[in-house]
Amino acid sequence: MLDLLKANNRAWAQRKISADPGFFRRLEGQQAPQYLWIGCSDSRVPANEIVDLDPGELFVHRNVANLAPPQDANYLSVLQFAVDVLRVKHVMVVGHYGCGGIAAAVDGKRRGLVDHWLHPIREIAHDHRTELDVIADDAARMNRLCELNIVRQVRNVASDVFVQDAWARGQDLWVHGWVYSIANGLIRDLNVTVGREG
Repeated sequence: MLDLLKANNRAWAQRKISADPGFFRRLEGQQAPQYLWIGCSDSRVPANEIVDLDPGELFVHRNVANLAPPQDANYLSVLQFAVDVLRVKHVMVVGHYGCGGIAAAVDGKRRGLVDHWLHPIREIAHDHRTELDVIADDAARMNRLCELNIVRQVRNVASDVFVQDAWARGQDLWVHGWVYSIANGLIRDLNVTVGREG
């Protein structure tokens, strides 16, 4: 199986070179993405493919349930590098419907370390229990919790000191909340964009 992946890689690289002989030389010389994607680790949600961008055009951080927790050094390192070094203009927090992490956060089963990671989602569910409890359909309730999680993570990103400092120095930076539908391949903007004025 790994030999297949290596063969796929060689074929992909050859297709890139055939279409654009200088592609890898340019890629090697510079990384200048305008976008940071904070998304879910789910294998069905390939960031670059979804927005049809080539390598080098999208800086990506992925974790279970697309969290942006203010105490996570991994996420914070990515955010700081993207904002301060790469000077991205857009940070997109992108969740997806049918997220296993969202469901696992509230299904009452214990899985180990990931339960600690998913704790912020349980807090969101608790804070919005009145709204969520009236949604009879389980899938629809989980999809709404997914959206609420995205909104909370946008707030986390926007309130972070790296983002606040960027805005204070006049940096052009926007934080967006999107949700991806695996069922049809489309992204929906949740209209919770935050910028310097926000």
